[in-house]
Amino acid sequence: MKVPQQHYRCPLGRLQPQVTDLEAIKQSGWREQHILVVSADDDRLDWMERELLKRIGERLYGEKGAHHG
Repeated sequence: MKVPQQHYRCPLGRLQPQVTDLEAIKQSGWREQHILVVSADDDRLDWMERELLKRIGERLYGEKGAHHG
């Protein structure tokens, strides 16, 4: 009679991080809550869109994250 060998499962294996699909999270954030997360350096944007994002970021958050209200 052959007995299958038990494979040792390291208890640390469950602590390894799960790979997260960031684009899917951004997409659902926009669709569900209208929160937009985009880099001003995103290659999918043209020059005018990048400039618009930079200006909006500056207006809302200012230089070095200072809030302008």
